[in-house]
Amino acid sequence: MRRAALVALLAGLALAPVARADGDPASDYLLTQPVFLPPDVVMQKSDSNRLVGEVAAAKARGFEIRVALIGTRYDMGSVGALYRRPQQYALFLGQELRFVYKGRLLVVMPNGYGVSRGGKAWPAGQAVVARLRPGGGAGPALAAAGSSAVRALAAASGVHVSASTSGGAASKGIAFAAIAAVVVVLLAGGIGAFVVRNRAKAA
Repeated sequence: MRRAALVALLAGLALAPVARADGDPASDYLLTQPVFLPPDVVMQKSDSNRLVGEVAAAKARGFEIRVALIGTRYDMGSVGALYRRPQQYALFLGQELRFVYKGRLLVVMPNGYGVSRGGKAWPAGQAVVARLRPGGGAGPALAAAGSSAVRALAAASGVHVSASTSGGAASKGIAFAAIAAVVVVLLAGGIGAFVVRNRAKAA
């Protein structure tokens, strides 16, 4: 009897994440990550990297925001009724995240933008995105719209972020990784030479 109960409990725990993920994908992803990218919309990696870099650069300057790019109804999971209603979805998504993340939130859909803060209306942010043009349905345009909105929202709070700034940070990271790799290779070569010399002397 206890064994059957244990099996049922384990099965329920295994199925719980699947049921949750089917409900609202962005709310799961944004619990731990700053940007949700639509899985069914094709975009260049450079476009998504630019957006992620700008969000990271803004956070480094004291302006934290999380972003959900919604390309199609499919990206909404079981809340597809809110597709093309970015402001309503921003409030809904903010409520979903509020127990873990209570900060600024930006939703980008082909027909416009929605914002919230702590799951509630964010009038100052709404005034900013109301002046921006919708990004359209294509992946690159959607990512570019997200980048523009992040920069505009950050600028309204006195934080200035540009694509070149985030790109520069990424370049520094790549350069650092390359230098680290060279150092590792040199160290490995030096240790190898040392071992060979010692073996030669022992012989």
